[in-house]
Amino acid sequence: QFQLVESGGGTVQPGGSLRLSCAALGFDYHAIAWFRQAPGKEREGVACIDSSGGNTYYADSVKGRFTISRDKAKNAGFLQMNDLKAEDSATYYCAAGGCHYFPGEYGMSYWGEGTLVAVSS
Repeated sequence: QFQLVESGGGTVQPGGSLRLSCAALGFDYHAIAWFRQAPGKEREGVACIDSSGGNTYYADSVKGRFTISRDKAKNAGFLQMNDLKAEDSATYYCAAGGCHYFPGEYGMSYWGEGTLVAVSS
């Protein structure tokens, strides 16, 4: 049963941190990625980690602030977000597939329903 379930979203002040989790049972051989979509904007790739966990990829806008990781023993992926900015506000989606076309969506075969992140003072 392939299913992705995100959690950890919420409201945080600028400069704060949040850690998003993605329950990813059955995806040991898939890359895990995070995408986000703000109101009125297209969905964009945030970060991707390959199936081995040895290679990670980031959008320029989050490099140095966000860290993607995965724990196969826990069947989970994570996105640690630090120094959050108002422009990071969006619905964040977990996806599974391959990182080859990241930050594009092509190659992502499975999607979660999203978790909302709001950065506001």
